[in-house]
Amino acid sequence: MRLDKAADGFAILTLDAEGAMNVVNDAFIADMEAVTQQVAEDDAIKGVVVTSAKKTFMAGADLKQLVNGFETLSVDEAYAFAKRATDMHRAIERSGKPWVAAINGLALGGGFELALACHRRILVDDPKAVVGLPEVNVGLLPGSGGTVRLGIIAGMKTALDLLLSGRSVAPAEALKLKIVDEVVPADTLIDAAKAWLATGPDPVKPWDVKGWVPPQKKGMTVPEDSAAYMMAAGGIAKSGYNQPAPLAILNAVFHGLQMPFDKALAVEGKYFAKLLTNPVSRNIVRTTFISKLAAEKGARRPEGFPKYEVKKVGVLGAGMMGAGIAYVSANAGIEVVLIDRDTATAQKGKDYSAKVLGKLVEKGKLTQDKADAVLARITPADDFALLDGCDLIVEAVFEDTAIKAETTRKAEAVLPEHAVYASNTSTLPISQLAQASKRPDQFIGLHFFSPVDRMALVEVIMGKQTSKETLAKGLDFIAQLRKTPIVVNDSRGFYTSRVFQMLIHEGAAMLAQGVPPAVIENAAKAVGMPVGPLALLDELTLDLPLKIVDQAIAEEGDAYTPPAGVAVMRRMRDEIGRSGRKTGGAFYEYPEGGKKRLWSGLGEHFPVEDGWDVEELKTRYLYAQAMETARCLEENVLETPQDADLGAIYGWGFPSWTGGTVSYIDTIGVARFVQEADRLAQLYGPRFLPSAWLREKAAKGEAFYTPAQASETKEAVPA
Repeated sequence: MRLDKAADGFAILTLDAEGAMNVVNDAFIADMEAVTQQVAEDDAIKGVVVTSAKKTFMAGADLKQLVNGFETLSVDEAYAFAKRATDMHRAIERSGKPWVAAINGLALGGGFELALACHRRILVDDPKAVVGLPEVNVGLLPGSGGTVRLGIIAGMKTALDLLLSGRSVAPAEALKLKIVDEVVPADTLIDAAKAWLATGPDPVKPWDVKGWVPPQKKGMTVPEDSAAYMMAAGGIAKSGYNQPAPLAILNAVFHGLQMPFDKALAVEGKYFAKLLTNPVSRNIVRTTFISKLAAEKGARRPEGFPKYEVKKVGVLGAGMMGAGIAYVSANAGIEVVLIDRDTATAQKGKDYSAKVLGKLVEKGKLTQDKADAVLARITPADDFALLDGCDLIVEAVFEDTAIKAETTRKAEAVLPEHAVYASNTSTLPISQLAQASKRPDQFIGLHFFSPVDRMALVEVIMGKQTSKETLAKGLDFIAQLRKTPIVVNDSRGFYTSRVFQMLIHEGAAMLAQGVPPAVIENAAKAVGMPVGPLALLDELTLDLPLKIVDQAIAEEGDAYTPPAGVAVMRRMRDEIGRSGRKTGGAFYEYPEGGKKRLWSGLGEHFPVEDGWDVEELKTRYLYAQAMETARCLEENVLETPQDADLGAIYGWGFPSWTGGTVSYIDTIGVARFVQEADRLAQLYGPRFLPSAWLREKAAKGEAFYTPAQASETKEAVPA
């Protein structure tokens, strides 16, 4: 940072840390402590403007530094860490000089806490200049005064909304919510800050004035705030299972509005320390920030190959998946040829892009000319000859080996030799599909998730003959799309589909064991799954999981063990005649004009019995998925715990508080996990039985993650 003094007495403090963004870390705090003392002691300085030399103001705490300390930090040490940052902000407020934050770009987390500690906040009028306190998204709360200051400045209702959602707000809303004082054009930002300082503002914050009374000291609670508190508490009770941060935020805001200011800061610090030393936060930070950023920056990309730019892509199949892939490709500036059996069908696929873009234009998030430019990049057709010149193909036709083989041969007849051929299959082995290719070393799996425009993950599948160069090219394409890749080796169902099915089959198995259907669904949601397994089966239709099972039986025979829920699914479809939502419903019914509900006939076919325990059901869901993930690592389908956890969180919605299936095992401890799995196997079957490999890890006291793997990225990771 740089402090420039001027003749008018108004100093400009410019934040300019190494790296792409300013972040809060030990070095920043030390510099701020020194500069604040200098300002306080220099009589020539009458006020300070804080701004940034970068496009952003400040992006929050350096999560890499935080995650490095998770394993060893005690609660007292975590409190001391938070207190140092809190004291830094208090020093600004008590410096005897007015400070104004000239926020020239994004200000989140610790960056916005710095702005809140200033005496005035002026925000540049730019839609990218969002402000907020998103710490709840990583299992934390703002630890240096954010909950207390925001509660006082904006009131309980606004503070709880922003803190519990973790959402950031653009300039107009920030001004409306009174969390910034002015919004001005970029070229007048510093002048506006100096103009305010020139008015001779009082450098004493309201809470430092003698006699100040906290807004909600006993007897002063307003009905609106009471309602906001009760609504927030109810929401946390419904959706906050295993998420300690929301409750801590609620309590910190509540106490912060009733206590003397410094005491409220101390309470906030204690909540922060508890969260920082809780494995939930470590798990969330490690997977959703550290590992995600590393994957997007090429952690799994082989070295030694030049960057590959896809300028033209062919998408084969204009159904839901193909249409989505065409959209994200065109949106990334890539020319797209969208092929289907006839031009009219291909045009329907292009119409999906028009629909998505139309909604963005309607909401004011995109201009019509830019939407038109994206659409112009998509050429719907039925002629494979148009694939000439494509750098990459993504095949997204029906999940049938013969159909895919015919499509491969047609496409490769016109493709240039350098082109990569990718299949979007979710279950068919890539090595098997590559048998139809003239260049199996350039054949790879790129498994997108639906809806493609909203799902960030892409599962990259390496066939037995897929070259490292092809992997590098595939990962470069995903980087162009700004999506998150994981790399897995070929296997039936690969990783995500293979482990996801454990969830739906476990739910179906519970139904056969007499567990009430509503309990089956609610136990899954209570543990953190977004949707219950029976509801998922209705959306998938029973045909899909049963087709996967039948295919495996046909190819592997007695060597294949069908999943636990197959009998229930067959009975529902073949005997009862209910197969999914598309055919009127399976486990659910869909009354016209009403909400879906569990099918009333389930009790007749699957009678409810006593003896089930909801905690046991939750354990079964988590262990079934975690155990299958461990098998994927043992079989080298997965090569890293990071890929496993990213795939679990972003592929099928495994509970984020766990950090993913592997982090879940590590948090429990491999030895304890094996012991509990043995108990479950005795009660429910061999799907829970640990292998000799996993038992050996337990005996050696090994974890899946090593300490170094917790922070494998080369730069600071902002919150």
